[in-house]
Amino acid sequence: MSPILQLKDASNCAFDLVSLGEVLLRLDPGDHRIRTAHTFEVWDSGAEYNVARAMHKAFGLRGAIVTAFADNEVGRLLENTMGSSGLDLSFVHWVPFDGIGKSARNGLNFAERGFGVRGSVGCVDRAYTAISQLKPGDIDMDELFTRRGTRWFHSGGIMAGLSEQSAATTEAFMLAAKASGAIVSYDLNYRPSLWKAQGGLDRCQAVNRRLAQIADVVFGNEEDYSVCLGLPLPKDESYSNLDEAAYEAMVTEAIRQFPNLRVVAVSLRQVKSASINDWGGMAWCARDGFVQATWRAGLEVFDRLGGGDSFASGIIFGLMVEDDLAAGVEYGAANGALAMTTPGDTTTATLAEIKKLAAGGSARVQR
Repeated sequence: MSPILQLKDASNCAFDLVSLGEVLLRLDPGDHRIRTAHTFEVWDSGAEYNVARAMHKAFGLRGAIVTAFADNEVGRLLENTMGSSGLDLSFVHWVPFDGIGKSARNGLNFAERGFGVRGSVGCVDRAYTAISQLKPGDIDMDELFTRRGTRWFHSGGIMAGLSEQSAATTEAFMLAAKASGAIVSYDLNYRPSLWKAQGGLDRCQAVNRRLAQIADVVFGNEEDYSVCLGLPLPKDESYSNLDEAAYEAMVTEAIRQFPNLRVVAVSLRQVKSASINDWGGMAWCARDGFVQATWRAGLEVFDRLGGGDSFASGIIFGLMVEDDLAAGVEYGAANGALAMTTPGDTTTATLAEIKKLAAGGSARVQR
């Protein structure tokens, strides 16, 4: 049986996965609201970064992050915080700081957890960040993709939506990765606040449809596919009552419009309240057809941020290590569920915990 994806030999590559994206400093008010907090806990945060971090910390693979920071105390705080990720940071681009952040800044993400009827709230300060101005020539892509070697490259719609330059840079990296023989994945990750300042829905779809034509693997939730790629969905605008057949029809249309795609994955979430979500996922590949993860109704959520990134990382592991999409979807859904039980955007789960939950394990105490 042929593998789902033709991956480069690990022995010829320094990195199993490399991500390109913005890394922000998340300021978490804990049990308080942003507007009433007097202290904040800081975390490293960023959609594309979360995937690379999970691939190393949870799944034990080798990774690197391509990003950029203004060289000041906040940038160095981010560097130190990222140090615990285990990722190679040699492709971080440092921009001289002008003293006030007029030419380049570091991104901040004030994010409070929701509870019950009160949804999560984010207030992001990311305009004119160093990564939004990163140009392809700022990073030695030949060193990254050829001399050192990368098996899988990942980026997404948040990086592409930061600025006109960041969209061009994302495209250049995806094309270079593809030319080197790396698998290329792209997470649609729609954020209205980003595209509002970058030309709105028309610009969002133009950029995402162009980049989806380069990717081998695409991730997203149902809203991502509808908004970013313009795919039709049933007329339930809440996205809360879509059945399995409707999702399969959506993915089938994605495959028809983007025949380059070899894997299409959808994270599924029905929000009962900020604290209770129904959670699962599904995916497709030509070899195995449609597969679906265990549906976890009534999942208790502590901090929902990063669930989709954890879902993506589990699927990548299942494809890269086990050549098994069904296992990957179960790992992704389990990792996402576990990530939402802890504060911060990044998963803290171990591979043993992920595999146990994916196999039907419970929350019974472990001694």
